Amino acid sequence: MSQLFQPLEIGQKTMKNRFMLAPLTNCQSNDDGTLSDEEFKWLTMRAEGGFGLTMTCAAHVQAVGRGFPGQLGIFNDNQLDGLTRLASAIKSHDSIAIAQLHHAGMRSPHDLIEGPPVSASDDEETGSRGLSTDEVKQVITDFISAAVRAERAGFDGVELHGAHGYLICQFLSSEINHRTDEYGGTLDNRARVLTEIIDGIRENCAPEFLLGVRLSPERFGMDLTEIKTLSEQIMLSGNIDFLDISLWDSFKEPNEEAFEGTSLLSHFAELERGDAKLGVAGKITTPSDAEAIMSQGVDWIMLGRAAIINHDFPDKYQADPDFTPTALPVSPSYLNNEGLSDNFVEYMRRWKGFVTD
Repeated sequence: MSQLFQPLEIGQKTMKNRFMLAPLTNCQSNDDGTLSDEEFKWLTMRAEGGFGLTMTCAAHVQAVGRGFPGQLGIFNDNQLDGLTRLASAIKSHDSIAIAQLHHAGMRSPHDLIEGPPVSASDDEETGSRGLSTDEVKQVITDFISAAVRAERAGFDGVELHGAHGYLICQFLSSEINHRTDEYGGTLDNRARVLTEIIDGIRENCAPEFLLGVRLSPERFGMDLTEIKTLSEQIMLSGNIDFLDISLWDSFKEPNEEAFEGTSLLSHFAELERGDAKLGVAGKITTPSDAEAIMSQGVDWIMLGRAAIINHDFPDKYQADPDFTPTALPVSPSYLNNEGLSDNFVEYMRRWKGFVTD
């Protein structure tokens, strides 16, 4: 049997296979951050389609941290009913339910948050202002509160979005973070927001509540050596259950010339993990891609675009070893049948070669 269909122990939970649904921006929820029927349908179709773990889109932990129109929120108890409905439905399909916690920071559009965005430091290009030390501590508190809210809603755990140039990533970046307090300077200081959120969630949520982190090793001022160091530290700390590395392309070499001739994935597959589990995302679009990545020593793989095109990718591959996913581009009606609302289809038009009329 393919390793992709073998169970995986993550913390105190058992994932039925090695397929995770990537946290995908979809612009489908309500303007106040409450869950829409469209987003509910999109996510639960993937759980029903065989994904061992189903993760929400990035759910913002502060109103000022909103990054997209139609973004799911997890910063207010008014959002609990929808979150509870979603978590229950995902788990009813034997899929682990994870909420991704997010703050867009300088990437928050001015018109969405009705004011300038915030970041680790002032940034002229985006018009964002640096958070005060007290405001940083409030962000940490709000991430922890969001995790508690997710636990109350019945989710099995949360993932902290520390990738793709969003707020946690902005603190990690020496190019963006120019602070002189305890949240700037050394890597340990720049990572302090992340580690204090992790510690707070562990203190305030049950031991069996899963905690993961998403990091990206390139772009947005990320340094590969630093991200490797941080990745190993947090995996060996015993405080997280899984690390999700977003590679953009799981088959590429590092951008940094010093690491030419190696695969970017290999730099993370070789790290000491302790009891934490390691997975990757990035252009894994076919069963052969998934098998190739699993063979390189990761614990699970994450599907994004492939899961958009085939909501039941895991079930189809398990039933048919010769399963070939639908080729791009696809029509709006095809995507509607795969559980995407018209708003989500319009968002996917930004991805070159994805949607055709």
